[in-house]
Amino acid sequence: MLDNVKVDDIMFLDIETVPQEATFDNVNTDMQLLWEKKSAYFRQEDESPADVYGRAGIYAEFGKIVCISVGVISARGGKRIFRVKSFAGDNEKVLLEDFGQMLNHFARDVHKNICGHNAKEFDFPYIARRMLIHGVKLPPILDVAGKKPWEVKFLDTMDMWKFGDYKHYTSLNLLTTIFNIPSPKDDIDGSQVAAVFYEENDVERIAHYCEKDVLATAQLFLRLKGEALINEDDVEHA
Repeated sequence: MLDNVKVDDIMFLDIETVPQEATFDNVNTDMQLLWEKKSAYFRQEDESPADVYGRAGIYAEFGKIVCISVGVISARGGKRIFRVKSFAGDNEKVLLEDFGQMLNHFARDVHKNICGHNAKEFDFPYIARRMLIHGVKLPPILDVAGKKPWEVKFLDTMDMWKFGDYKHYTSLNLLTTIFNIPSPKDDIDGSQVAAVFYEENDVERIAHYCEKDVLATAQLFLRLKGEALINEDDVEHA
């Protein structure tokens, strides 16, 4: 299947998410009660809803996106160039609108695909849900309701690695390690994003981290296709 997919027809992406509020005390009463019900499924007996509020960012109903980074591969001068760009900030609606416009432009061609790591389970639905919550029109490539499987233009490097094993989760960090791809986890990891956002107010640092994940995903895709990696000197930041 991968032989039929051209790398220059793919947009690689990754998102970073945080809880909607800095602390549980800042959450309105209705949402506090709903979080109490939601978190009951994974809270320990000695934990309160506030104790586990840090996990709210992984749920589109209780979290928000603070960064979407995207990258595309193109040919120039006989070599491959990876161009990466981030949509980041504290205004999620504007972030999603800007990303949506860019995605619509990219996906005008029916051959285009979007790719992430564990993106079918997380990134793609999370983006779509947050767009709907903000009243942002879904780009057609994300609007998969009623589409036939072969019409859905989603690629997922974790899905490729599963080889049909639906129980098998493998992190991007593990796969980059075993495939000798430079690790994107040399500064922060996903568990630290909320603190960097709310305590340090450093969106640029989050975007830099997210862009490294996008590059790592693209490199992993190339490895899975049996193709050469992109040189670090051939990465361009918009």
